[in-house]
Amino acid sequence: MNPLSTIYGGVVTARNALYDRGLLQVRCLKGPVVSIGNLSTGGAGKTPFVLLLGELLKERGVTFDVLSRGYGRKSRGVLLVDPAGLPQHFGDEPLLMARRLQVPVIVGEDRFETGRLAESKFGPEFHLLDDGFQHRSLARDFDIVLVTAQDANDRLLPGGRLREPTTSLQRADAVVLTSGASTDSFPLVGKTTWRVRRGIVAANIPQRPLVFCGIARPRNFVLQLRAANIEPVAEAFYRDHHAYSEKDVRELLQLKQRSEAGGFVTTEKDAVNLGGYLSALEPISVIPVKMELADAANAVDTMLRTIEERKRCA
Repeated sequence: MNPLSTIYGGVVTARNALYDRGLLQVRCLKGPVVSIGNLSTGGAGKTPFVLLLGELLKERGVTFDVLSRGYGRKSRGVLLVDPAGLPQHFGDEPLLMARRLQVPVIVGEDRFETGRLAESKFGPEFHLLDDGFQHRSLARDFDIVLVTAQDANDRLLPGGRLREPTTSLQRADAVVLTSGASTDSFPLVGKTTWRVRRGIVAANIPQRPLVFCGIARPRNFVLQLRAANIEPVAEAFYRDHHAYSEKDVRELLQLKQRSEAGGFVTTEKDAVNLGGYLSALEPISVIPVKMELADAANAVDTMLRTIEERKRCA
């Protein structure tokens, strides 16, 4: 193992032990908190799952908000996301969630303070804590963790992508198996497991498309396109959360011309990060990710019942 990964693992283990023993402070909001997180640094599908769970809660008439760090934003402090705003101000994923769910989304480095702002404006309603598994300073009433098949054999940072060892799944209330993950590959004895299926909604695809994206696992997006019988003639990949510039758009148009592509294909998150440049790439198809939860009604019932039965922190 990478010696730096060993050091990192020791720090993570020590930090978790301090929380487990009650030696580090955990703060509690008035409303129930459901955390959606993962073990790795990205690509497990947290944002699509927040969107899925949000829609399921809306069907039940549950009023909720979303609390997020707002990764990649250039602003600081606690902010209520304006759906018409810019990713530089709020982060690309919080903007996407605000636009798709049409519920309050609050960003801030301190998730407790984001929750306090939410409760001051909207009351002590249900909170969905985006990317919250490692944010242990905020008490949660239900912990959901997404895992991928790659997580089972990955290494801790910086030698791999894992932020915590797989043994940390024992803290979870529900483990969501995504991207071919198997129960046999993780320490899940006694754990509730949910299975989701990820796909794309492909429509109005241009002839001979050029695919580009700035997401954590771009090859997975290409595989999903090919599974839908969409074969790109060229590809351009950027870092996750990439903020597109005029230069990027110019280079994409040049690549389109060289490859004789008929148009572009990209993801919803990239469309958010393109902002006003999106129209310059017409014709372009923006592909939403579709996530389905097996036995969704029972899963939501289990979550709501568990939250109701648990004693809230003071």
